[in-house]
Amino acid sequence: MFYLDSVNGKKVLKSDIIKTEHFFTTRESCIKSKELDMADFVENNKRDICKYLNIGYENLLSPSQTHTSHVEQAFAQKKSYPDTDGLIVADNAIAIFLNFADCTPLVFYDDVKNVGAVSHAGWRGTAGNIATKTIHQMCENFGCKPNNISAAIGAAIGVCCYNVGEEVYEKLKETVFDFSGLYREINGEIFVDLQKINARQIEECGVKNIDIAPYCTCCNNDLFFSYRKENGTTNRHSAILRLKQ
Repeated sequence: MFYLDSVNGKKVLKSDIIKTEHFFTTRESCIKSKELDMADFVENNKRDICKYLNIGYENLLSPSQTHTSHVEQAFAQKKSYPDTDGLIVADNAIAIFLNFADCTPLVFYDDVKNVGAVSHAGWRGTAGNIATKTIHQMCENFGCKPNNISAAIGAAIGVCCYNVGEEVYEKLKETVFDFSGLYREINGEIFVDLQKINARQIEECGVKNIDIAPYCTCCNNDLFFSYRKENGTTNRHSAILRLKQ
C-alpha cells in the first residue's frame, strides 16, 4: 500500500512492499528542474536527500532519460548513462533516481538478492517493454527470481486523463497477452492506463507482488508535476532507491 511520509519535513510517497529505502518525491521535495527560479530549491532538496540517505552527493546517480527502453547497471565510478531509462543497482554505497512528470515510475526490489531498479515508462518505454527488460536483466545478470521481486508503480497520468491516438493504442496493446481493462473509449477517444499496462507486463513476467499508487499526476497536480496539464513544465518528481546496508 502506498502512503505519504516525509523526508526532512517535506512530503514524499512510499510503498510498504519495497523493503528497502525508497521514495517518490513530490512538489515539496523536488530534485529535478530546468527552471532558473527552482535552482536553489532543487539543490537544497538534493543535498538534504543525500544526507537523509547517508550518501555522498556524488553517489546519487541518474541517467540521461530520452524515452528509450534501454536499461543499464549503475556503478559508483560511472556518472554518465546516456539514452538510458532504467537503472539497476547492486551496490548499497550508491543511490539511484529517475525523473517523471506524467510518465510511469517503476521501482523494483529483490529482498533476497538485495538488488533493485528504477525505470521510466512513458508510452514509448511502455511500448518498448522497459518493465519486462528490467526484470529480465535483474534475473539474468543478478540471479533474481520473479517471485522474490516486488514492484511499486508510482503516480502517473491516469486513464481518466491520458487520451492517445490509434497508433499508440495499437503499440501498447501488443505489449501484453491480455489487454482487457487497460483502456477506455469515451466519445470516440481512447484513454489508456499506463500504470495498469505496466502492471500487466510485470505480472506476465511472473512478478506477483505489485503496488500501484492511487494518484493521477494530472488530477493531483497540487502534489505532483504534470507535463500535460502544466504545458510542458520542466519540473519533475523523482523515484529514488537505495539498497539495504
